[in-house]
Amino acid sequence: MSNFHVVVLGFLIGIVGTGTGGAMTFFLRKPSKRFLSTILGFAGGLMLSVVTFDLLPHAFETGGLNVGMLGLIAGVLIVVFFEDILPDKERINNYLKEGIIMGFAIAIHNFPEGLAVGSGFMASSSFGLSIALVIALHDIPEGIAMATPLSIGGVTPFKNVMYAILAGIPTGLGAIAGVYMGEISPFFIALNLGIAGGAMLYVTCGEMIPESRDLYRGRISVFGMIAGIISGIIITRVL
Repeated sequence: MSNFHVVVLGFLIGIVGTGTGGAMTFFLRKPSKRFLSTILGFAGGLMLSVVTFDLLPHAFETGGLNVGMLGLIAGVLIVVFFEDILPDKERINNYLKEGIIMGFAIAIHNFPEGLAVGSGFMASSSFGLSIALVIALHDIPEGIAMATPLSIGGVTPFKNVMYAILAGIPTGLGAIAGVYMGEISPFFIALNLGIAGGAMLYVTCGEMIPESRDLYRGRISVFGMIAGIISGIIITRVL
């Protein structure tokens, strides 16, 4: 596969993956608080699982524990700073803020994923394709995690898809870097993965899961979260 095709594939992975997750909001037509609580809990559990069992372990394996933890702490601090400069007026804005921060974290995360795709194809086409498939599947729940709070906050389905697509574009940019830079520094990849993991961990634990409980006080949000964690384990371990 030529370098041009690898770059195009990198963009398609990010756009289709996160865009598909964002497109789920087309099916949300005046949903009940019970349903939204379940979906938000599921998205939170899914992201918690992916971050814990896939993203951070990969960062530790790539650059070592110290580099991964440095990125994780930096990711948390970046989100805290980013959160403080966003307006915090009404509850609906909290959901919008949550979706924006999650989109920011996903965009950071997608760049090193693109690096992995580009570097994988430089090794062999079969290896590159396997990495591309896994990343595309991983991007779908990330799009869901970003789109759900935005949808609750009042963002239209069309805009939700557009925002999800924008968050996926860095995958293509990472693929360009992976192809043309040849050998990518493990330190750089691990640091970026750690930053993305820390950012997502903060938003998931501090915003998504608590607010899923606030939306509906029954057990359904907990069941949704557990289902999300199980789904994340399947995605990270089976694929």
